[in-house]
Amino acid sequence: MDTLDAIILGIIQGLTEFLPVSSSGHLELGKAILGDHSVQEESLLFTVVLHFATALSTIVVFRKDIWEIISGLFQFKWNDESQFSAKIIISMLPAVFVGLFFEEQLESFFGGNIRFVGFMLIITAVLLYFADKAKDTNKKVSFRNAFIVGISQAIAMLPGISRSGATISTSVLLGVDKSKAARFSFLMVVPLIFGKIAKDLMSGDLTFDGENNVAMGAGFIAAFLAGLAACTWMIQLVRKSKLSYFAIYCLIVGLIAVFYGFTNP
Repeated sequence: MDTLDAIILGIIQGLTEFLPVSSSGHLELGKAILGDHSVQEESLLFTVVLHFATALSTIVVFRKDIWEIISGLFQFKWNDESQFSAKIIISMLPAVFVGLFFEEQLESFFGGNIRFVGFMLIITAVLLYFADKAKDTNKKVSFRNAFIVGISQAIAMLPGISRSGATISTSVLLGVDKSKAARFSFLMVVPLIFGKIAKDLMSGDLTFDGENNVAMGAGFIAAFLAGLAACTWMIQLVRKSKLSYFAIYCLIVGLIAVFYGFTNP
């Protein structure tokens, strides 16, 4: 992979991670446009590296929230912080199940199937449209909601299904306040990403050598810096602006991707 291409893809990941437009889908589209012919394993590895970078940027932006949660856990009381942590754990279960038992099948979708990405973006658009019609509430994420949102997160492991879009939309459709839904969405993915990195390190799946190390390192830095900027000024956009704008965007990009996929098989 070329270093410049890696930087471009890193910027794409950093900017799209915090918007409901599918960062993984945009990465696959970016790879196709840039002519990246990496094998599936390498392609998925690079995607994981970039997600790791944006997870770090999430930690930086939400450092106060994360510190409060950790501090609450060490009080050994069934308080709001410990309950929130329990909900995060519950939300992780579906994605952990898919990652453990369907990893090979999941990897097969990261091989540049642009038509598939396009169709998934269209599904994301539909989901965002219906979520936009939901009424505003002041409800928090319940334990039941956490598991259902976790199922959405597992489905969103497919490229083209926006993780933040799916989880925020699902929460909103369940009656959760949009601001609380966004906060839960961004925090719930952090343990999963670090768990994925740890699993791959222990299994030896992540091997960095030669020129790819330089490209992946450049992509990591680009994604981290872009993620910091995007999360700082875009998170309010995700929480407050109408999801229909993102639905229109995903629909347009999805249709273009489907057309591109059929005309460039």
